Amino acid sequence: MPAAPDVTVQVAHFGGAGPGYEDPPSREAMAVMAAAVARHDPHTRNLYFDVASIVDRDRRPELAKLVADTIRQVGTDKVLYGTDSAQGGNLRPRESWAAFRKLPLTEAEFARIAGNVPPYFR
Repeated sequence: MPAAPDVTVQVAHFGGAGPGYEDPPSREAMAVMAAAVARHDPHTRNLYFDVASIVDRDRRPELAKLVADTIRQVGTDKVLYGTDSAQGGNLRPRESWAAFRKLPLTEAEFARIAGNVPPYFR
């Protein structure tokens, strides 16, 4: 980020690979980025995170809480909702949104995320 201060960077899948959020090293990397955002590190000004395919049908309650807590840590204004390709084991868009809506977030948080537009689309 220091080498590209004016470039928007979108971290796909909350730093993981999906579907699901079961990869500890990916979660550790996301935790480092989330901590930097939370402490208002100026290098994170143009850093955004998408949640494509990290919430699936079989999400465990502790992972749902981790995802919700991390969303709050980075701020809902930096979270972009998306789905992955609707093929193979990935959820279809309607199913993906329904699974995402089961996270322990407030209606205001869901509304904010749903309304976010990436800067490169503005």
